[in-house]
Amino acid sequence: MSKKAMVYIQSGGPTSVINSSLYGAIREAQAHPEEISHIYGSLHGIEGLLCDELIDLNKEDYETIELLKQTPGSVLGTSRHKLPKDYHDDEYKTIIETLKKHNIGYVFVNGGNDSMDTCYKLSTLCKELNLDIKVMGVPKTVDNDLAETDHSNGFGSAAKYVVNTVKEICIDAKCYKKGKVYIIEIMGRNAGWLTASVDLLEGEDRPDLIYLPENKFDVDDFVKNAKEIFAKKGYCIAAISEGIEFERDESKVRIDSFGHKQLGGAAIDLASIIEDKLDLPTRAIELSLPQRAYAFLVSKVDQEETIECGKMAVKKALEGMSGHMIAIKRISSNPYKVHYEPVDISKIANVERVVPTSMMNDVHHMDKTFKEYCLPLIQGEIEIKYENGIIKSAELKKHRI
Repeated sequence: MSKKAMVYIQSGGPTSVINSSLYGAIREAQAHPEEISHIYGSLHGIEGLLCDELIDLNKEDYETIELLKQTPGSVLGTSRHKLPKDYHDDEYKTIIETLKKHNIGYVFVNGGNDSMDTCYKLSTLCKELNLDIKVMGVPKTVDNDLAETDHSNGFGSAAKYVVNTVKEICIDAKCYKKGKVYIIEIMGRNAGWLTASVDLLEGEDRPDLIYLPENKFDVDDFVKNAKEIFAKKGYCIAAISEGIEFERDESKVRIDSFGHKQLGGAAIDLASIIEDKLDLPTRAIELSLPQRAYAFLVSKVDQEETIECGKMAVKKALEGMSGHMIAIKRISSNPYKVHYEPVDISKIANVERVVPTSMMNDVHHMDKTFKEYCLPLIQGEIEIKYENGIIKSAELKKHRI
């Protein structure tokens, strides 16, 4: 069997461990020099294949590759480019030409729902054209909304950040004799897994109100609840998913190529409503990008599973598998144990998994099954390397091919 090159694609929103799956894929590929001739990275997602912008990852030094494990953001660059539905479109012709030009036989797409759509289209096209090119998906999304997997790489670390940051906000909020109505906005378009994670907190370290996009949001109820809690405690803390829906001005909201609205600003709008209706002081806190880019609170469980998913994708491709994503299947929660299983990508592309009602006690409280599910995912700390008090990050030389 002739040797072929591999190319790795990072797509969609980054996570704090997205480069750990790349690390796993690189290290596994390097263990098979008799089958993999070159290890390439596609710059800015699928656009790297469209523009023939690839880099040689084998030319990066050992320490740089090791630092991938504590480097957030997509080191290869990312993209939200949506491939056309028509496989006869010139974009597909260009991609195939790039793959053939560099003798690429293995393609790995690392991303979430929309990225798995890209993975599905590429694998289907290669199969229809009878090309000896294996296309595999590697899971990634802090929203934790990928189907067919117990959880997504990146969620555990993001949840760990959210839980600890919200706890610190709660501690700060109770310092004052008369405080404010705090509204904390957490990532989650249609799936409220990250917001739900704050239910791991207890007592006064837990927000008073939790709102997930899975439940209908009523502004009047929110105002009423905030008023009652403030009167009792002297302050009120609400955690909301960015995707909760209520009447607000969205005339200037941007829409991406996949048809998704650019979210954000829900906390600010709700704070304005509280001030207008209750005349109470407020503070809107949008956790924003640090949720997915905070290496200091990376979950060791998340990192180890992410590395393993990258490795497993390479192993399965070398076995001849294509059109699948590596899914995490839970064996038990206590003790926590999982195994890795390839799943047909057609079952995952463009499918969203939300928080099930079975994991909710009521609108503001999760069931014990959610805590049993979520708690193992935020466990363990990684060893961080610093230089002059600043965290070290991988900086690729990006040798173009």
